[in-house]
Amino acid sequence: MGASMLSGMTHADCPDIDPATLDLSALHLPVDAHKGSRGAVGILGGAAGMLGAAWLAGRAALHGGAGRVYVGQIDPAAPAVDPLYPELMLRRAEALFADDLPLTALVVGPGMGVAPPAAELLATALGTSIPLLLDADALNLLARRADLVDRLHARATRRVDPATTIITPHPGEAARLLNTMVEAIQADRPAAARALAERCRCVAVLKGAGTLVAWLAEGASLSDIRVVRNPTGSNRLATAGTGDVLSGLIGALLARGLDAPTAAQLGVWVHGRAGELLSAKQPTASGLLQWIAAVAGKWRA
Repeated sequence: MGASMLSGMTHADCPDIDPATLDLSALHLPVDAHKGSRGAVGILGGAAGMLGAAWLAGRAALHGGAGRVYVGQIDPAAPAVDPLYPELMLRRAEALFADDLPLTALVVGPGMGVAPPAAELLATALGTSIPLLLDADALNLLARRADLVDRLHARATRRVDPATTIITPHPGEAARLLNTMVEAIQADRPAAARALAERCRCVAVLKGAGTLVAWLAEGASLSDIRVVRNPTGSNRLATAGTGDVLSGLIGALLARGLDAPTAAQLGVWVHGRAGELLSAKQPTASGLLQWIAAVAGKWRA
């Protein structure tokens, strides 16, 4: 898809995300709530040398309000426990697909790599009916393999299960998915977000300054894709690992029962607001976690 096909919508056509307009009732807990009431997130990734990405996503899911977080690690030599956050339940990657694991959302991609075992795990994930978020190397695998795109499209056409999907590409990943150049993505970001939602038939989160969320409303035609802009954010988010934090946060919101467009919009708004609060003394992805918890806590009580 060339630059000429990414046109027709301006930033002025994109209303800002406002959490006050979203239906967040699924986040409200009854007085007799327990950890199961908060949902269970699986994080699938963490190949050799990249465990940190999966752990960051898992930690963010905890701070985002998930009741249980399972991290499926691809690296066979991965540790059995996160020493800073022992609440994370670390597993072998294949264990996330066990029938007795009560996942209510699955995040695939942080630190996953693109080796054949990763592609096989992604194919398995795409075949589930679990609400799904795809990021990082999961997106790079989609850009390389038409058979995986076919599986992604199949999720959108199934009517007998509740499968919903979110993709969260940065401009480079978006360019690969759309077979174009980063310059074309950045020249018309609203059109690029719309093209991503149309091609992948899911909710598309195009990350960057003024992150955009695009999705096809239920029952609408492909020509009626909504695009909204996130008004929160800071250039302190321009550092390694903040995308993994976003993935885990949105995964937690999916697990709590929000629909995909709502989870994506609230997630990017909270993530951006946390970035605005991020201290110059700890301008890192790990430093975001406390602010994720503080900002998200306003809606997850």
